[in-house]
Parts: sequence; structure tokens; C-alpha cells
Amino acid sequence: MDLKQLEYFVRVAELGSFTKAAAILGVAQPALSRQVRLLEVELRQSLLVRNGRGATATEAGKILLEHGRGILHQIERAREDLGAAARTPAGHVAVGLPPTIARVMSVALTRAFRQRLPNASLTITEGLSASMTEWLLAGRLDIALLYNPSPSADLELLPLHDDDLQLIAARTIPRSRKPAAAAITLAEIAGLPLVIPSRPNAIRMLVESAMAGIGMRPTIAFEIDGVAAILALVADRAGYAILPRHAISAASLSDALTARRIVRPSVRTRLTIAMSSRRTTTLTQKSMLALIEDVSAQLFGGGHAKRRV
Repeated sequence: MDLKQLEYFVRVAELGSFTKAAAILGVAQPALSRQVRLLEVELRQSLLVRNGRGATATEAGKILLEHGRGILHQIERAREDLGAAARTPAGHVAVGLPPTIARVMSVALTRAFRQRLPNASLTITEGLSASMTEWLLAGRLDIALLYNPSPSADLELLPLHDDDLQLIAARTIPRSRKPAAAAITLAEIAGLPLVIPSRPNAIRMLVESAMAGIGMRPTIAFEIDGVAAILALVADRAGYAILPRHAISAASLSDALTARRIVRPSVRTRLTIAMSSRRTTTLTQKSMLALIEDVSAQLFGGGHAKRRV
């Protein structure tokens, strides 16, 4: 059985789509389809039911999917064990970061990765928590940092860092002359025009839930799915944003923005390390978990993570 064909089949079966699998694997869709078909011919089994909406595993395909995941994982573990013989993990790890975290963590994370894991390779993908959860389950990501994920039997969740959301506004007085901005209540924010991501963004859902808790609803001026664009609109006085304080610390417009604490009640978000519980953690992934915890502690202060892997 050809390992490349097996990998192609597993990705198609997990994603339910030849198109999505081809994009993730970086191969042309006709070539992907041909290799999966050759695997079916060799095994004399129909593995996938193809339809206009995608592909679904047959009963035989479901059996091979479970075996295939284990086989591919064992191959990766074999590579890592060989690397461990040289005392340096040599596998690959794919990490997903939300936009607000990617702005402040990506450089520090890659720098630390190069120092600690010089023989390993790293992919960093930026995305919203809802999308990254799907990518974890599909095998596109090994580790993701998610805001306020819901408990799931498919995910291993490790709390990393808690942060109070703040109201971000345009700065009207030069930084050198402006005193610290006073706190603002959540009820006061309800009357302000917000520039906020669309659902199901985790921060958007958290803000709406907090507002509902005091019997109010947010006033939405613009729905923008991009931190840089949100901050640019706030600096242009198109409205206000609700984001973690560190979202503006690495922004090019930081001098044009100011942050105010939200009180009565405060709105607290939790950043969590997430991994698929369907897969055993590799040596490279374990090293990456420790590295993420260390970098997070340096950037944001003490965290909550307690590794269970």
C-alpha cells in the first residue's frame, strides 16, 4: 500500500471534499482523485462515495480511515524517534493562532522555535477560533490557540491565559499629555457604535453574552473580520472596538489608539491551547506545547496551562 495514496485518502475522508484536501495537500485535484482511485483498485474496495457536495467514506472507507490515521501517525513517530536519537525532535508541527495573538506572538514563537527545535519544521496559520477548531479535527493543524472554546470530546483543552477585554477608541490627545483613561461600564458601551467581527467570532459572542447578562444589546456600526481593519476604522473614528489590550500593542496605529478598562461587569476572555484528542501527541508537538507556554508567560504573564499529554 502506497503511503502517499493512504495520506491522500485520509485527508479526503476527514475533510469530506477532494477540493479542500487538494488545497491542504498542495496537489492538483485530478492527481489527488487519480491516486485515491488507484488505492481503491488495489484494495478492490470502494472507499468513498463521490457526490456533488463532496465525498463520504463507505463502510470500508471508515475502516481504512481508522487504520490509516494510526499508520500515518506511526510513520511520523518513527521519524521523530530517529530524531530523538540525536536528542533533537525533527518532525513537523502546524500551529494556529487567532489574529489578535498572531500579531504579538508569531515573531517570538518562531524565534524560540528556531533555537529549541532547529531540526524540526513549523507552519503557523492565522484564523478565527471556529475555523481553527475544524482544522484541528481535519488534521490541518496540530495545535491551536482558541478563545473560549466549548468543551468537546474531540478536543484536548489546556487553559493558557485569561485577559480582560477593553474598549479601544481613537486617541484625541497626544500620548505624552493624556492621563490614563477612566474605566467605562458595559452599560455605557451599549450605546456606542462598535466595529466588531461577525458571528461566530469568539470575542463577538462573548460581548453579546455579557451584554445580554445586563439586559442590553451592543450597537453594531460595522462588522469587520480582521483586527488590522478594525483598528484602522477605530483610528479613523468610525466607531469603537472591544479587544484584548495587547491587540493594539503591536499595531502600527498604536499611537492613534487608546484602551479603557470595562467594568460592572468586566468581560474576561480565556485563551486556550487546543489539540485533537483523536491523535497521539508527537515529540515535536510536546516540545511545541512547552514552548508556547513559555512564550505566552513572557508576553502576557503567568498562565494556567497544565499539560496532560
